Amino acid sequence: MVRDVDLYVTVPSFFRCPISLDVMKSPVSLCTGVTYDRTSIERWLDSGNNTCPATMQVLNSKEFVPNRTLQRLIKIWSDSVQTQKDNRVDSAASSVVTREDIEVLVKEMRARKDKTDRLSKFICFAKESEENCEFLAKFDGFVEMLVGFLVGDKDINFLERVVKVFVLILNKVGDYRALRLLILKQNNDCLSALLAVLKRGRSVSSRIGALKIIEAITLDAESKQMVSEKEGFLLELVKLISLENDPRLIEGSLSCLIAISMSKRVKTNLINFKVIAELRKLLTGGQKASVSIIEKALKLLEMVTSLREGRAEFCNDTACVEAVMNKVLKVSSEATEHAVMILWSVCYLFRDGDAQDVLVKSNGLTKILLLMQSNCSPVVRQMSGDLLKIFRVNSKFSSCLSSYDTKTTHIMPF
Repeated sequence: MVRDVDLYVTVPSFFRCPISLDVMKSPVSLCTGVTYDRTSIERWLDSGNNTCPATMQVLNSKEFVPNRTLQRLIKIWSDSVQTQKDNRVDSAASSVVTREDIEVLVKEMRARKDKTDRLSKFICFAKESEENCEFLAKFDGFVEMLVGFLVGDKDINFLERVVKVFVLILNKVGDYRALRLLILKQNNDCLSALLAVLKRGRSVSSRIGALKIIEAITLDAESKQMVSEKEGFLLELVKLISLENDPRLIEGSLSCLIAISMSKRVKTNLINFKVIAELRKLLTGGQKASVSIIEKALKLLEMVTSLREGRAEFCNDTACVEAVMNKVLKVSSEATEHAVMILWSVCYLFRDGDAQDVLVKSNGLTKILLLMQSNCSPVVRQMSGDLLKIFRVNSKFSSCLSSYDTKTTHIMPF
């Protein structure tokens, strides 16, 4: 049990490394099945040992593999502990704050007096009601003050609290265009602060909040370009859609990527950052990925495969083509539409033979025939018909068509 600012935390025993007894940062498993922190076990093996430290069993192999499941559990637990600590700090600052107090607090904040404590009071005030959120959003100079804090402070804990206040009042700001001008005119300093929260923020909620702020200000081509060209931003978003992360963070990152990935340059950069491989992992991740995540992953994949380079990488990734085909009629009508659009683009519009081969091997032809008999949209039905035209022309697929039982099959609508 660990005591941290009057918060007693019990650490699950299997989160601790058997060697260091600390919470594992990068858990890896030996051939014996025992998991250790990577740094500790590497030090043990580099010292010339050839046994498992916990069991003293002689190792047949010194290779180890990352324990992704345990790493994800530790991350969820760590985020939960951090949230409890944040809530305790907020509660400590929750002595009743009235609207009359806000003006005094704002003046004190501008005078740089104990900013963190006063931010906690703003958080508590905003959490009390929607009316309080709107009051803060409309309070003269309050939003400008928050933007100024993003520019002028490098302390990550403070920046996370600024983001938390921002997110609470974001829906009440009203004019996102004015907010866009405030944030983007600061020589990228605000974007640097938001990127720092994404990279180093200890709270999942604050990192998601940073994504929400960025998505809110990307209203036009200019703002999308400024955000996407911020050094390290696109790469960080691609890292955040990894299955190892919190599902809420994955979904927020996908939404942000979709919002800014309109230009050819951005799509090309994403392809170079291997986004297609990450999207394939999401599509093949089983129950780890929610319906919403699958829909957004397919939407982003549809966007990057609109480029020749994206189609080439997609078609060379057989598992990715199969994953897209497997989502047809399996997730939702929206997911089906995105999946069919991708397959139509590579197989019909650009006639990629490799993708057509994968389509047949994964029973795609049958699915397309079933899709045409379902309650799909006219657009999906038209694209499905186009795909069938390709299959009828190609002799490899004609036998599949002739042997298919054309009796009407009822497909339940989503």
